[in-house]
Amino acid sequence: MGASLADPRGGLRGRHRELTALRQALADARAGTSAVVVLRGEAGIGKTTLLSYLSAQAAGFASISVTGVESEMALPYAGLHQLCTPLLGELPRLPGPQREALSIALGLRAGDAPNPFLAGLAMLSLLAAAAERRPLLCLVDDAHWLDPESLRVIAFAARRLLAEPIAMLLAIRSPDGDRELTELPGLTVEGLTDGDARDLLASAVHVPLDPRVRDRVVAEAHGNPMALLLLPYTVTPADLAGGLRPAGRRPVTEEVEAAFYQRFRQLPADSRRLLVTAAAEPTGDPNLLWRAADRQGIPADAGAAAEAAGLVEFGTAVRFHHPLARSAVYRNTPAPERRAAHRALAEATDQDTDPDRRAWHRAQAAARPDGTLAATLEECARRAQDRGGGAAAAAFLRRAAQLTPEPPHRAARALDAAQAALDAGAVDQAHEMLAAAAAGPLDHLRRARLQRLRARLCFAEERGGDAPRLLLDAAHRLAPLDAASTRDTLLEAFGAALFAGRLNTGPGQPEIAQAARTAPPAPTPPRSVDALLDGLTSLVADGYPTGSAALRHALLAVRSEQRVAAPGTDRRWLWLACPVTPEPLAPELWDDDAWHELATSATDLARSAGALTVLPLALSYQACYRIHAGDFELAAALADEADAISAAVGSAPMVYPALVLSAWRGQEAQAHRLTAAARAEAAARGEGRALAVADYAIAVLHNGLARYDTALTAAARAAEYEDLGFLGWVLTELIEAAVRAGQPALGEAAYERLAERTRAAGTAWALGVEARSRALLSDGPAADTAYREAIRQLGRCRITVHLARARLLYGEWLRRRDRRGQSREQLRAAYDLLSGIGADGFAARARRELLATGETARKRTPDAVTDLTGQEAQIARLARDGRTNAEIAAHLFISPRTVEWHLGRVFAKLGIASRRELRTALPGPVPHPA
Repeated sequence: MGASLADPRGGLRGRHRELTALRQALADARAGTSAVVVLRGEAGIGKTTLLSYLSAQAAGFASISVTGVESEMALPYAGLHQLCTPLLGELPRLPGPQREALSIALGLRAGDAPNPFLAGLAMLSLLAAAAERRPLLCLVDDAHWLDPESLRVIAFAARRLLAEPIAMLLAIRSPDGDRELTELPGLTVEGLTDGDARDLLASAVHVPLDPRVRDRVVAEAHGNPMALLLLPYTVTPADLAGGLRPAGRRPVTEEVEAAFYQRFRQLPADSRRLLVTAAAEPTGDPNLLWRAADRQGIPADAGAAAEAAGLVEFGTAVRFHHPLARSAVYRNTPAPERRAAHRALAEATDQDTDPDRRAWHRAQAAARPDGTLAATLEECARRAQDRGGGAAAAAFLRRAAQLTPEPPHRAARALDAAQAALDAGAVDQAHEMLAAAAAGPLDHLRRARLQRLRARLCFAEERGGDAPRLLLDAAHRLAPLDAASTRDTLLEAFGAALFAGRLNTGPGQPEIAQAARTAPPAPTPPRSVDALLDGLTSLVADGYPTGSAALRHALLAVRSEQRVAAPGTDRRWLWLACPVTPEPLAPELWDDDAWHELATSATDLARSAGALTVLPLALSYQACYRIHAGDFELAAALADEADAISAAVGSAPMVYPALVLSAWRGQEAQAHRLTAAARAEAAARGEGRALAVADYAIAVLHNGLARYDTALTAAARAAEYEDLGFLGWVLTELIEAAVRAGQPALGEAAYERLAERTRAAGTAWALGVEARSRALLSDGPAADTAYREAIRQLGRCRITVHLARARLLYGEWLRRRDRRGQSREQLRAAYDLLSGIGADGFAARARRELLATGETARKRTPDAVTDLTGQEAQIARLARDGRTNAEIAAHLFISPRTVEWHLGRVFAKLGIASRRELRTALPGPVPHPA
């Protein structure tokens, strides 16, 4: 087929645009700059041909490749293993933790489940090491059929390629989802023009065509080259010439597979059996294939006819000429013949070196339930989970359930499969397995577990809705059966109620607190999760002064447990309960140290566990912390990652960080756009907390823009419901807006609510915002003292944005009392802080006030330091503090060569020549990113 696509003028017919882009990718790699291109297009459009053509053009490149195979998707890291095998000679050069993570992922050694991000960094380092001697071409075809773990690692590496001589090209079928690849540079492969399509059709059909039939065929093909090339295999030339081409067009995939299957049917019986076996064996290992063929009595010359038919190539690897040829053979072959092929492959696969693949072939060969095989698959699932293959574990358990003969045991395995699928982010599969479990007999405990999983699925998809009611019902059902699970579920119910907020139509936090008071006692010794549940219960039932002490004790228990936890300790409860752990509770207690520690560790735990349904929550919590710490760039990066993962796993998006960040940045149009979208989505999902966050964001935005009436309206609406975790923030905005809008009585009422919390908390952050709010409501010496106290206290904590605003308010107050010298000092400090972190609305306020004092205050223009990108600034700070390139690379999940490339740009922008000069160019302590 490739020869027929060749353009007599050179290249490929009708592919000038695509080839120009791909040749540029090769040129970039030759010049030492990475190039990544994702080819997207429907089946048969020519993606594989483009990859093959480019491979032939890559003179001087080393080359590695992998093709995703649908049947291989159940085996964790199977695609990554094929891609990395030619590079394993570089494995000893990797840093120890990376080498260990990748070795475990590839099954080269045993160990705890590898951190998927560390495995991705190892993959990046492996590619970079391989490219040191000559440029590297990495080709990934049919990426949508790679196992999820492999695709995640490859995409991770692709997103971080920058300064390595590597060209990576990935082909993916559209409109199939490309979840992991959405942010990579893409190139859509379109259909051929009518002129090129007619020429290609003429090269495929060697008889005269009726012009009307030809034009209809071209129109129906929509420029799809494979549909045109394979036309003679779906209808006879005589039919075409006589105008008998059937009307209507099947999907291209069906057309192409039908054509390949017609070729397949014309082969001798032994050749067909050999091809079915090859289609069932995705690794392309010829030795394994011929061993399996021998077990079926297939003669050695059976491959000749298949090669002559242009379906497959037998050599150092077994390669189908197109992935659709493989799927056409496999899908259209009767089930008994497929099972025979899998049985032979299982017998030919070594039990010691590849037990999981052997078990998988045995499972596909099974025609009836088999309890022994189901138990083997359950063991495969455990090994997959140990290697970090959550999706694979779910697939093994799913098949194990299908093969289990006893209905109670089958339902129990289906329930385990649902749990694994939910943890892996496979929401649709989790629903399917829950339905299978519900259809079988379950004991009381498993029936209660099923109800809890349904509730957790509801929360993952909606954040609010029916989740609080479902979780509370599950807790009641679990109460007489499992005390620990009951308490875990009640904590999850608190989290669901927190998100449902003012839109909650079921049980609220008071009802959940009452249920917790009558729940089974905590196990001995109590877990920190039990302390959290007791602290929340006390906060809701006993009021803030009493409850905050219990909650503070709980946070101390959590932090202590995380610090001393041994490697491999099951800390899953933390990220399952994170809707009520790191983000809302630490800010509720005004504890910025705990917030920083818990938000960071929650992200680390979710990453290391591969918990994609909760990782967006953890990333969002950390982004919110970073906003308040004044690191807007890192907050934006974390929020973007949370959005990408939510889209990938089908979870409800986390809108909070983007909303709040746009408000603090003074981006009025964007803030209002995001607010409108968030309100609509939250109302549809029943997520009332998002409505409160939207009002808080509008209050921040308009306080920054000095539109205090609008800010007051939004803050007052947000303060109507006591949303755990950020009500205190809302009250501070309300007080400032009320005072400036001439309604101090509203400010006084809000201050009483605020002071109850801040005095009980007693932290520097709490006492600082309380003093700032008190100063707004005071005058004379009392106000002056309160402002100074606010600045002193806020200077002792991490919450940079409120320190800057305290200086701004104090400067404004001083100017209105004609204390211009002191006013300038505070306003200048406020302006420098606010403009430096990008809080442009408040910075503009500070600038206007400075101008009013008579001082010249130019708008901040980017200087050498602020001209650095976010990643350049991170690298520069780490290098300034003595980190090596390798250490920086590991810290930021990039390659050492990319660090070196960024540092070159940093030196050029700062006008320096070495790392030693960074201390002068970047003075002052700058917090490291998490």
